[in-house]
Amino acid sequence: MKMLNPRRARLERRMVGSTNRWCFPSKPFSGDLLGLSQRCKALSVDLDEALKNPDRLCVSQIQKIFSETSKNKPVQSREADVILECLGSRWELHQPQLFQSETLSKLYLMALAQSTKRPTKELESLLRAQLPGKIKERPPTKKMIISLKINDPVVTKVAFAMALKSLYLSQVEMNVNDVLAVLASAHVLQFSSLFQRCVAMMMKGLTPSTVKSFYLAGCKYKEEQLTTACEKWLEMNLVPLVGTQIHLRKIPQELLHRVLRSPRLFTFNEFHLLKTLLLWVFLQLNPKVQTVPVQETVLAFFTREGDWSSGRLSHVTDGQLVQDRKLVQAHGSMIRQRMSRLMTSFSRKYSFLDQDTGQSLVPLFLCLRLHGIIKGKNLEELRHINFFPESWLIRVTANHYHALESGGDMAHVKDLTTQAVRFGLLFNQEYTTHSEVIAIYGFFFEIKGVRHDTTSYSFYMQRVRHSDVVCEHSPVSLRAERLVKYEIRAQTLVDGQWQEFRTNQITQKFGFSKPSCKSHALKIHTVGLPIYASFSFIFPMS
Repeated sequence: MKMLNPRRARLERRMVGSTNRWCFPSKPFSGDLLGLSQRCKALSVDLDEALKNPDRLCVSQIQKIFSETSKNKPVQSREADVILECLGSRWELHQPQLFQSETLSKLYLMALAQSTKRPTKELESLLRAQLPGKIKERPPTKKMIISLKINDPVVTKVAFAMALKSLYLSQVEMNVNDVLAVLASAHVLQFSSLFQRCVAMMMKGLTPSTVKSFYLAGCKYKEEQLTTACEKWLEMNLVPLVGTQIHLRKIPQELLHRVLRSPRLFTFNEFHLLKTLLLWVFLQLNPKVQTVPVQETVLAFFTREGDWSSGRLSHVTDGQLVQDRKLVQAHGSMIRQRMSRLMTSFSRKYSFLDQDTGQSLVPLFLCLRLHGIIKGKNLEELRHINFFPESWLIRVTANHYHALESGGDMAHVKDLTTQAVRFGLLFNQEYTTHSEVIAIYGFFFEIKGVRHDTTSYSFYMQRVRHSDVVCEHSPVSLRAERLVKYEIRAQTLVDGQWQEFRTNQITQKFGFSKPSCKSHALKIHTVGLPIYASFSFIFPMS
């Protein structure tokens, strides 16, 4: 005997309205106009009036019906159903493709309501033609003309044509130069799949030349995913990449402020970050400059008038100031004399940040950790330019002096996340090892990155003896141990997503012998390059 085919499972249904008309409950509208009619009656909504207001018609459900039936289905060579008048051109479109755009769907339904006495019947015949089953000959329909006015100046005719082409083809080729205008076109059309494709392409195409326009587009269209991607990209690349190019001028102040406040911000050291900010201010004030000036030009622009030689800081008071109390006592009188000369040598003229031009920029520079500028040469340049208020510079010098007197204890620093001294290594593909030596208050540390294989890396810091490094003009601490609170962080970009690795906040006494000389190692596995490794630490009270 031949077995009978099992009975197909029937979808559960429910009654709507005051009659026995059945409607599928899983969707508010499944293409059944009679069921929809009963639903409208139950809700006291007139169906013909609803057609004139498509928002009440569950347009998204109608779109879904057309999109599902048009998937992987070639467009038949037949006349267009709709003519779209836009941007001075006429575009011929077909119904199944048109309904992928919410904007065009609404325009079409409104035109349908205005062009016929029985819009319900017209729409019902259209939807029935899309339902699965036997292929029926499509009923003839009247060609409609709809008009769309676009006020967004970003939309171009070429980009709009690409957006309309995407109604028919799932993968229309476009480059980074076109994507912003295509995104704007997709937003006008309310074409969500194309809009998200543009967002994904923009997130992967961030460069110094595009980050501003992409960020502003994210803000304009309220696409938080895109604005967040721009912020994260700039947190890593502000100093090592954008800060070396003329495109730095384009970064909006609001975006720059958000990046500077981020604990994930990467910089080689605090002075490097200061130079980047000074260059940004210089480029704002000199819009005709089209090439990146050398550092001396930028510093000279902000340098005060007059002779500053009488107030120079010596190497004894730089960021590598002596940590040891005995050494402080030996040089204490000399340091006090030079601090006194420094305080009396400040110009009485207003600094740049005290003037009207600089007042609006104060929030940016408050994000800097000026106490993290520790090299004598850098402190000299900081003092030499007439940029910071006198009180700021005195506070920086006083903090260094008090840390010097207390053997390195940073009494002025409490929070590791927002106040730590920070340094960074940019680990590129050509490196197998990469390291830098840091000298601070007479202590010497090496920050280091090591590649173990193609995807395995480790980052750590270790204390080294002054005799093992070049420390000319640098004070040396005689302390055998130094209490340090630190955190190591590594970040890299993989397939458009940032991977972040970090240690906990660790407090450790660093000596000269193993294992106390070496920090906890941050071990990571990633295929991303380059790797942005950040080392943040403070010297707590000991």
